[in-house]
Amino acid sequence: MKVNLAVCCVSGVLGCSLVLSVQALYSSSDDVVELTPSNFNREVIQSDSLWLVEFYAPWCGHCQSLAPEWKKAATALKGIVKIGAVDADQHKSLGGQYGVRGFPTIKIFGGNKNKPDEYQGGRTSQAIVDGAMNALRALVKDRLSGKSGGSGYNKQSGGGSKKDVVELTDDNFDKMVLESDDVWLVEFFAPWCGHCKNLEPEWAAAATDVKEQTKGRVRLGAVDATVHQVVSSRYGIRGFPTIKIFKKGEEPEDYQGGRSRKDIVERALDLFSDNAPPPELLEILNEDVLKKTCEDSQLCIIAVLPHILDTGASGRNGYLEVMMKMAEKYKKKMWGWLWTEAGAQMDLEASLGIGGFGYPAMAAINARKMKFALLRGSFSDTGIHEFLRELSVGRGSTATLGGGAMPKIHAVEPWDGKDGQVSGKITAVSWSECLLMYVWTIAD
Repeated sequence: MKVNLAVCCVSGVLGCSLVLSVQALYSSSDDVVELTPSNFNREVIQSDSLWLVEFYAPWCGHCQSLAPEWKKAATALKGIVKIGAVDADQHKSLGGQYGVRGFPTIKIFGGNKNKPDEYQGGRTSQAIVDGAMNALRALVKDRLSGKSGGSGYNKQSGGGSKKDVVELTDDNFDKMVLESDDVWLVEFFAPWCGHCKNLEPEWAAAATDVKEQTKGRVRLGAVDATVHQVVSSRYGIRGFPTIKIFKKGEEPEDYQGGRSRKDIVERALDLFSDNAPPPELLEILNEDVLKKTCEDSQLCIIAVLPHILDTGASGRNGYLEVMMKMAEKYKKKMWGWLWTEAGAQMDLEASLGIGGFGYPAMAAINARKMKFALLRGSFSDTGIHEFLRELSVGRGSTATLGGGAMPKIHAVEPWDGKDGQVSGKITAVSWSECLLMYVWTIAD
């Protein structure tokens, strides 16, 4: 160990200080990988390799004695087992994370990187190599028997798939989160934290639900705050788990909701609806409009409005305004919204059992299950809200779509926004009444 003494005099201050500088035990020319909080997760935790990691202090006499043996072992095991070293005197957080109380401490990071084993062997290069090979054989045996450990948030054991939780780091946080147009819910966790482990399966399940229901516009991420301390310090993380909400161009806010899957999804959908435009209300002009809207949505809400001769432009616009108001109210459901004129899509009406009368009518179709439900109340804010509220909580009467398939759709011209023009001399009865008489004539 080299100790350099220097006397530092500060202008205007009577006195001086003694500065001690200790030469590092390892350099870039060694086969020992120098590990720090900024690279530990990437190099060790996310790696499929077996790692032996020494936690040391440069001033420790035993660490100085071990250093040449550690380097020899690293060279002998190069390409077989990874050998690393953490200056735990400088990087106390890493040492604290893995319960390091004395120096040197050697940990074996094998199948389950979040639960390393203690190395109990000798301190010669041969003993270290033997210990590494024994650990490697045990790892291979476990893999042959079907056991697999985890590394990183996305591979931790228990609780189902974490594939939709984005693992965030000091290196990717700004690009992934701060520069994104999406809304982010980010959990800052510690692997040893019991509350974090309880949250993990709920967070993972919520991530999948939120991704599907917002089409990826709200995302859930996770930061191992014990490793990625730059970003964690930036946001003043003091306890675990801490959840923050990030929206582009705004200061992050603390998540104050519950920790269940349902609570997390509801908050995410609220965030989505706060920032999302209402869904578009489309006229059914051809088969593609119906197919795309219904197949891309959990439910598609379809209104069959009276013929333009019955209502005129003002009456039709009144019905459309009611629909647009409801589309705004339920926009976080990501449902599709469609309308057509009575008589324009007779196959559709027949499949829904509307039967040529009772306009305006409304149905909600689940294209995946080929099921539908009909509005039984009034075509109004109150009636439609009650209808949709019942559907959203899984209640309400449903039936199978006629024929068990989506009906044939005819190509029609879009409504021009104007009143209808009557040709001929039949003005005493409405279009609906004419249509009904036509249906009765066919039936006779």
